[in-house]
Amino acid sequence: MALKGNLRDFSTTQLLNLINLARKTGTLTIQHNGESANMSFREGKLIYAYMGENDGNHLAEILQNSGKLSPEQAKVILAHAKGKSDKQLGHLLITAGRVTQNDIIQSVRQNVLDIVYQLFTWVDGVFRFDANKLPTPGHITIPIDLESIIMEGSRRLKEWEILQEEIPDLDVALRFTDRPDARLKNINLTVEEWRVVSFINPRNTVRQIAQANNLSDFEIRRIVYGMLQAGLVEFVARPKPAKPDTTKKRPTRRGQMPEQTPAEKRSVVVRLIDRIRGL
Repeated sequence: MALKGNLRDFSTTQLLNLINLARKTGTLTIQHNGESANMSFREGKLIYAYMGENDGNHLAEILQNSGKLSPEQAKVILAHAKGKSDKQLGHLLITAGRVTQNDIIQSVRQNVLDIVYQLFTWVDGVFRFDANKLPTPGHITIPIDLESIIMEGSRRLKEWEILQEEIPDLDVALRFTDRPDARLKNINLTVEEWRVVSFINPRNTVRQIAQANNLSDFEIRRIVYGMLQAGLVEFVARPKPAKPDTTKKRPTRRGQMPEQTPAEKRSVVVRLIDRIRGL
């Protein structure tokens, strides 16, 4: 019988602690706000993870995201690798000299960790643990100790709370500060940060930049916060709503003269007095 529950009663940290201490084998599925995440374990170690209903990203996409393959290379490989498992494809890529075995291990490991770390910020949702359910044999699995994941996830959770306070709204735009090129020369940016830089424009909101680069709310907040602290970018001030025009005349009923303002009334009186004097 599967173990089921709600994250409000049992957090991701507590679930991972339980799986680690009990040396459980199986797959944990968590659903939150329409998203679904799956993590597989063997004797208390994390071995595989993926987001969505599909059985994980293709190896070519994982290698592209880690910078080991160009988008063009990944596209060609995806077109010619239909029907091949990740293990088969990995063997072919290593034999062809496209990547090394270490490239594949590190890329798959980082992909799994990126998925799991997101789950620490999910405070509500439902979970289900299916004992002894494991990925199909064609997937590449990397055993990872849960102790280090729990420690890093907890640290990121505290960082997430700070980032939410500093950047509470993602529907704001960014622009470069004066002379950003001079500052960029002295700063080492990651691939993800350079991608974000290429999208910075007063017409693009932070949320749109995140979606264009397939970044989570946590990742985009951390990148933007770093750029703000470095003085590379600043928020674009939202235009203030126009104040209502108080000089407009009130609408009148049909056949009724519009109501005059005090200044108009004084003007009429002055003209009337001048006309009387001229009689």
